[in-house]
Amino acid sequence: MKPLQSGQLRFSSILRVSLYLTLLALLFSSPASSSDNNFTGQCIDVADGDTITVLTQTNEKIKIRLGGIDCPESFQVHGEKSKQFLSSLVFDKRVRIVPETIDQYGRTVAMVLVNGANINEQIVAQGHGWVFKKYCTAAHCNDWLKLEATARDARIGLWEDENPIPPWEWRTQQKSMHNSTGGLASKDPSPAAGASSSITTPIASTGGSSAVYHGNRRSQVFHGPSCKDYNCKNCTVVLGSIQEAVRSGYRAHRECVRE
Repeated sequence: MKPLQSGQLRFSSILRVSLYLTLLALLFSSPASSSDNNFTGQCIDVADGDTITVLTQTNEKIKIRLGGIDCPESFQVHGEKSKQFLSSLVFDKRVRIVPETIDQYGRTVAMVLVNGANINEQIVAQGHGWVFKKYCTAAHCNDWLKLEATARDARIGLWEDENPIPPWEWRTQQKSMHNSTGGLASKDPSPAAGASSSITTPIASTGGSSAVYHGNRRSQVFHGPSCKDYNCKNCTVVLGSIQEAVRSGYRAHRECVRE
């Protein structure tokens, strides 16, 4: 067998190097290792417990839906507290966004990090939201479910209530109520509209356990159907009973609610 000539040796070496560089390029351009889509910005608004707006370094405003979790809607019990908790973690702070997808409302579904801390995870761990099992399918979701169970056992956050209603069930109830009452319920119970729309609950009969009460998010006072302020601007928290209202930290309006 004849030995390779110098030209052939050079060609063989160049070929090996080219193949090596090609493999490296493929490795580092794979989706699993790429962080090209990550970006940082300042949180300039908190709409509810799982939705924020971020101002990027190029002055672009991007609405972010925290992925893998679902928090009480603004009109639900604990909705305002969930929003306040998220605000305490991210508002006016520099955040890193790790996008996952774009939802049907045009929001960027993402992980939100502050100084390396995973905010999505903290919300679940501190009892201010649920793991959104319908959409949370990654490996870390099992760990989040354990954190949720720990928060529930410790009765912290929304778990102070014995039977908190998951937001996806609440939205279904609101949609059903809207359909059955010809539009008297909230106009759009979807997550996209929940933070800004107003709600008018059909007035139930007074007295007994069938009465529906409205809690004022600002004053923490709740009103019965006979109260003149039953449908006030901030009376957007729907409470199924006096007991639920009291457990949620509301006090009765002294003139129209008898405890």
